[in-house]
Amino acid sequence: MQHVKIPQDRIGVLIGEGGETMREIEERAEVRLDIDSETGSVKVEKVGDPITGLKGPEIVKAIGRGFKPEDALMLLDDDMVMLDVIDISAATRNRNELKRQKGRLIGENGRTRELMEDLTGASVVIYGTTLATIGGPEQVDAVREAAEMILDGAPHGTVYSYLERRHNEMKHKGMEYHQFSG
Repeated sequence: MQHVKIPQDRIGVLIGEGGETMREIEERAEVRLDIDSETGSVKVEKVGDPITGLKGPEIVKAIGRGFKPEDALMLLDDDMVMLDVIDISAATRNRNELKRQKGRLIGENGRTRELMEDLTGASVVIYGTTLATIGGPEQVDAVREAAEMILDGAPHGTVYSYLERRHNEMKHKGMEYHQFSG
């Protein structure tokens, strides 16, 4: 059994209309969810296949980090699909800097976040103090590297060039290119 804490404003998304999302997660990930809507604490208990059950806490965490349930459930589609979370606040000294860094990661009209998705094929969400990614190892690595470049102050043009290069490398390798963003 594992405990996952999610923000209270994400509990409704986790439960879904009439408990629909919760039931789908329980069924597909072979887990039982016990949600404490007061604290945001979610107990995840494996009830079926232990390997499939390992993805249960990750799915809950992904929804807690701002992903739509259907994107979080992609973690079940392939063993290589993973969730990666970067704590933006760890790279900032105060609230104003956090706000500025989040703005840089999102970009004007969401352009930077969108390019991260489009050029890597991963799904990227910036929520609260985190940037979270769902994708294969190469995709997650490319997003993480781009985000770290931005947090380290690299100009957006440099980051976009890096993402283009990684995009071409992934295509050139003939890697199976999944588009995870919805």
